Amino acid sequence: MNKLFFGDNLDVLREHVGADSVDLIYLDPPFNSDANYNVIYRDSAGRVAAQAQAEAFRDTWEWSDGAANAYEDVLRLNGDVALVLSGFRRWLGENGMMAYLAMMTIRLIELRRTLKSTGSLYLHCDPVASHYLKIIMDSIFGHENFRNEVIWRRSAAHNKLSRQYGPIHDVILFYSRGRQMCFHPAHTPYTRSYISDQFRYSDARGSYRLNELTGSGRRHGESGNPWRGYNPTMRGRHWALPASLKEMLPPELQEASVANQFDHLAAQNLIVFSESGRPTYKQYPGRGVLYQDIWAYQPGTAGTLHNNEDEIDKDVKWLDSEEERLGYPTQKPLGLLARIIATSSDEDQVILDPFCGCGTTVEASQSSRRQWLGIDVTHYAITLIEKRLKGAYPNAQYIVHGRPTDLAGARDLARRDKYQFQWWAAWRLGCQSYHEERRGADRGIDGNMFFHNGPYGAGRIIVSVKGGEHVGVQMVRDLRGVIERENAEMGILVSLADLTAPMRAEANGSGFVTRSAHGRLPRIQAVTIEEILVGQMPTLPPLPQTARPSTAARRRRDGDQLELLLPFEGGTIPLPRGDFIDPRYDSKLMGAP
Repeated sequence: MNKLFFGDNLDVLREHVGADSVDLIYLDPPFNSDANYNVIYRDSAGRVAAQAQAEAFRDTWEWSDGAANAYEDVLRLNGDVALVLSGFRRWLGENGMMAYLAMMTIRLIELRRTLKSTGSLYLHCDPVASHYLKIIMDSIFGHENFRNEVIWRRSAAHNKLSRQYGPIHDVILFYSRGRQMCFHPAHTPYTRSYISDQFRYSDARGSYRLNELTGSGRRHGESGNPWRGYNPTMRGRHWALPASLKEMLPPELQEASVANQFDHLAAQNLIVFSESGRPTYKQYPGRGVLYQDIWAYQPGTAGTLHNNEDEIDKDVKWLDSEEERLGYPTQKPLGLLARIIATSSDEDQVILDPFCGCGTTVEASQSSRRQWLGIDVTHYAITLIEKRLKGAYPNAQYIVHGRPTDLAGARDLARRDKYQFQWWAAWRLGCQSYHEERRGADRGIDGNMFFHNGPYGAGRIIVSVKGGEHVGVQMVRDLRGVIERENAEMGILVSLADLTAPMRAEANGSGFVTRSAHGRLPRIQAVTIEEILVGQMPTLPPLPQTARPSTAARRRRDGDQLELLLPFEGGTIPLPRGDFIDPRYDSKLMGAP
């Protein structure tokens, strides 16, 4: 069964993914862009605005108890990887980069454990840390199992630079678990100019060029014997039958002597003799060039390929399609993952992405009939993947692990990560947006709900989530102050702990919405997580339908200010800048800073 895991991938790998159970791993860890890598290099006092996934991992990439524990776990394993990581620590010190390497190393060790002996791993990163990661990967997988450093052109150009060349590529490190692996790359078509320049002869079979039938170096045996008067050994060479010619031999000659094979090919007019008697063979254009280690989309090359109208490497084009964009900061194009999955796995094999983000690997696996496991530490990512699958593959079967379904699970999440708890609670209540920033004051707002309020325009409900064990009546009074400050219609206090009698009395005594197109709506309500889980929801006005096939629009207001809008029956509702947009509402961040 396909599975989505909400939680720390290290815990999930150790507790839920067995050894030798995965055929292919692709991972694109946080901070694989220049802007986010700045977080790693800045000291603990630095403050860099980051997006959703970066926020979830910001504390992870600071040298802390978590990083120190990961480092000690690696050292206990001894071996090459411990030597490498300890050397990095002596050189780099205890900073963000060292924390990143320690946390990545322990995860890469677990990922190798899950791989089958024929499995492969693709690690997506950028040049800022790829050299560190490659040494670590060599120590874990063995340098003999390094296959490629793939260069992927991730953008068209960066022109606003004065001290460096434009950084437009990412690095994908490709390793296998062992010598035998699943690997069947496709072909990139030849260019028309290459065909016209190189294949200048033609016969009934088509265009061809003349190529050598020998390889460098002498050989003993029949590959060094003369044939029709030509002795390759005298010229320091040997007979070398190319695969394209061998495919043209009948089955009974596949294992025949070189002389018999060549006689047959000559009779088929596939071998040409020069005036000196040197034999060459007719090489016809094949399907193209097998994938190389540079994947670079070339715009404006339509019509330049032989028997193909696409542009060069169009399948791995950088993400610029508005239809494919989900507003996720580190989203990768579907075609990139489709190429990796098709090359290094077969149907029904298992694909794992331990940093699955917005779910590109999941969708690519689903579309190519692979099984898949996705892990992400952000609740927003899990809900986004669910929405993505529902839109593209409504009949997809999968299980979600780690999302609280009862009070004990909610308490555990609040203990592990109060921010993810707040986002989960806001989502569970039905908020259409919830805050992404972990640092700094949230100004008393953990989520927003919007509704059409008839002649009064857009209505707003502010949600405040409390995950602590101690609650009091002041929390209700604080929420009333937030409502008044924001000029909102309603407020809802969500509490993990039981509400006190004074809290309920304070909420009930706050009166009703003064301007309401939906009758008597309580101005402030208080509800517990336990009540929400059993369906005892607060009183709400009709909210926008979740099934509308619409996207978030943008409206220009006050010069260059951009405001996000949530479509709904009867108009649009402005959304606060910098919030998550719940994917259930078919809305997405489009161009938001």
